[in-house]
Amino acid sequence: MSVAGGPAPAERRAQATGKTPHTPVEGEPHLTGRRPTVTVDVGGVMVGSRHPVVVQSMTNTDTADADGTALQVAALAHAGSELVRITVNNDEAARQVPEIVRKVRGLGIAAPIIGDFHYNGHKLLVEFPDMARALDKYRINPGNVGSRHHDANFTTIVRAAVEHGKPVRIGVNWGSLDQMLLTELMDENARLPVPRDSRDVMIEAMIQSALRSAVQAEATGLGHDRIIISAKVSGVQDLVDVYRRLAPLCDYPLHLGLTEAGLGMKGIVASTAGLSILLQEGIGDTIRVSLTPAPGGDRTEEVLV
Repeated sequence: MSVAGGPAPAERRAQATGKTPHTPVEGEPHLTGRRPTVTVDVGGVMVGSRHPVVVQSMTNTDTADADGTALQVAALAHAGSELVRITVNNDEAARQVPEIVRKVRGLGIAAPIIGDFHYNGHKLLVEFPDMARALDKYRINPGNVGSRHHDANFTTIVRAAVEHGKPVRIGVNWGSLDQMLLTELMDENARLPVPRDSRDVMIEAMIQSALRSAVQAEATGLGHDRIIISAKVSGVQDLVDVYRRLAPLCDYPLHLGLTEAGLGMKGIVASTAGLSILLQEGIGDTIRVSLTPAPGGDRTEEVLV
């Protein structure tokens, strides 16, 4: 059942779209040309190589404003977004999440809602269990869950996901990379007879952060088919390189996107260039175009692109 007492997520989606909820079947064929992955059920939307690439978006409202956030979620969904992410950054935002979900479902929108956590997700998911239940997926950045208590905080978030039956995206970002891991790899590199360049080590650190975090999540009890990973950078060539190197190392679904692609045409061109190369190579199962909106601009532009 949903938190609002209505139908389960897959049933809600079926009611909104007129489609029958899909249950992943063992041995179901992967789509032609796609990198094989497991299937992750995100609130009734199936993510993985057996299914079409899923478009997602993110609100830029103050999540504490339940009305404004619910309306923007609805607008993004109407524009074609199949998953919508909202930031959950403080107590009031966390407190409003169940109400946002209730309002969105009341508008007839079935798109799953994802919680984006930074720095304090381990506290919010424990202190606000109704919020933890209401969301359809959690996004964790292993680079900012706390340096001294990194492992404990990360484990707390994963345990919340296990308790509430939620999938997780482990989202590594080059701008907030785990500094302890980066230092470890830089030190190892310095001892090589012919050290690699710093960019290469940075890419390796992102990949290792994602994969090590996934291993830790599974060791904590999260199912292999409950994990999506991403490794976001701001440069097109870096994006292509990091995903080409990451793709053969695991069978988790991959989320693609440039972090803060930029404003207007610049952001559109950069995102199109990077994503089209990877998608053509069969890499990528869910995408977001992270445009910087113009003042007073329409947030749905990132979906329409």
